Amino acid sequence: MTMKFTRRTGLAVATLALASATMLTPALAEMLDVEKDELKFGFIKLTDMAPLAIAYEKGYFEDEGLFVTLEPQANWKVLLDRVITGGLDGAHMLAGQPLAATIGFGTKAHIVTPFSMDLNGNGITVSNEVWELMKPHLENGPDGKPVHPIKAEALKKVVDKFKAEGRPFNMGMVFPVSTHNYELRYWLASGGIHPGFYSPSDASGQIGADALLSVTPPPQMPATLEAGTIDGYCVGEPWNQAAVFKGIGVPVITDYEIWKNNPEKVFGLTKEFTEKYPNTTLALTKALIRAAKWLDENDNANRAEAVEILSRSEYVGADAEVIANSMTGTFEYEKGDKRDVPDFNVFYRYYATYPYYSDAVWYLSQMRRWGQISEARSDEWFDETARSVYLPDIYLKAAKMLVEEGNADEADFPWDTDGYRAPTPAADIIDGIAYDGRKPNDYLNSLTIGLKGDEVAGG
Repeated sequence: MTMKFTRRTGLAVATLALASATMLTPALAEMLDVEKDELKFGFIKLTDMAPLAIAYEKGYFEDEGLFVTLEPQANWKVLLDRVITGGLDGAHMLAGQPLAATIGFGTKAHIVTPFSMDLNGNGITVSNEVWELMKPHLENGPDGKPVHPIKAEALKKVVDKFKAEGRPFNMGMVFPVSTHNYELRYWLASGGIHPGFYSPSDASGQIGADALLSVTPPPQMPATLEAGTIDGYCVGEPWNQAAVFKGIGVPVITDYEIWKNNPEKVFGLTKEFTEKYPNTTLALTKALIRAAKWLDENDNANRAEAVEILSRSEYVGADAEVIANSMTGTFEYEKGDKRDVPDFNVFYRYYATYPYYSDAVWYLSQMRRWGQISEARSDEWFDETARSVYLPDIYLKAAKMLVEEGNADEADFPWDTDGYRAPTPAADIIDGIAYDGRKPNDYLNSLTIGLKGDEVAGG
């Protein structure tokens, strides 16, 4: 009888050999019997893919019996399509992607997430021309530098000037269901700039728009801005800091200033994968939680090493200096105006990795606000949809195993939550409007610009 020798069986043999010589470690003793041990995960070249890189580089995947290949993808659509077709087993995803796919906006497929990858991490950058036009409308502090957060009212003066001159005001975002699209729209609307609606017959998102938003892949943002094709953009790092280093634009606000500790990316899988490979799903979730913990532990003591890893061509492939400008707890706005922003990237603190239903509901509320969900939905629908996509039960099972193994602390996880965060206070959001995920329609009704009730775009 011939036994097929795989990397997994090789690990098992090595483990047995170790056991014969010494006592098994808790991690090896608790290794799951994974159903699929060779996996391919996709990502986009952004710093918030870091949990994947760290889980790979630090051996956390292999600790769980997983042999992972990480593969950068050309854009978010290609990434999603490859997860759906099985070309990728899972991927670093925009939080809106599993939700949009599940409800059938764009590609229809049941995509789920047991793991939230990070909080914050994005910024909005404008061209040098736009920045110079904004500056007269900004309040300056005693040091002569602009007072932050910068409100969109200052940009509205520029948008109005462009309109009077017959010039369109164009801005880039990375995907129609990206956090960046919703954050950019949120900030613009808070300053009285209409970012436009979607409708079933018009997927441009520019119905009634004062500022015209369109898709640009993240790594191409700086070059597109420099070419004058767009006047500003919203993107994750390192592509805001890249504009500063190239001297072609100025980041005016971070998403931390738009919504303090807002949810960002998730790790997405098909529902079919999680049902067919439950132990594999648990194992990869465990590895990602450990990676997130490493990224934030000891007051970000490991961030310099993370920057070096991310700067490699196989990951983000940007200069380490550019990545470090935000990844190590600072953020540079106008050249020379570097400020401390210790929570610009959060991977583990504040229960960042827990997949909260309320985070999912916020994304769904923005889809409804801007017409991607064209008809009114009940609060119950928002809750049911969130529960069909976000899988905290898997997350907590993985977390419990890590605690038992000594690889995480019990205090690191929200064991008693009902899946909803406490309402975000008005003081933590740029427009001064509180958010309660349990009452999405009340929230929508409180927003000045956007669809509410039975309203439809163009109606």
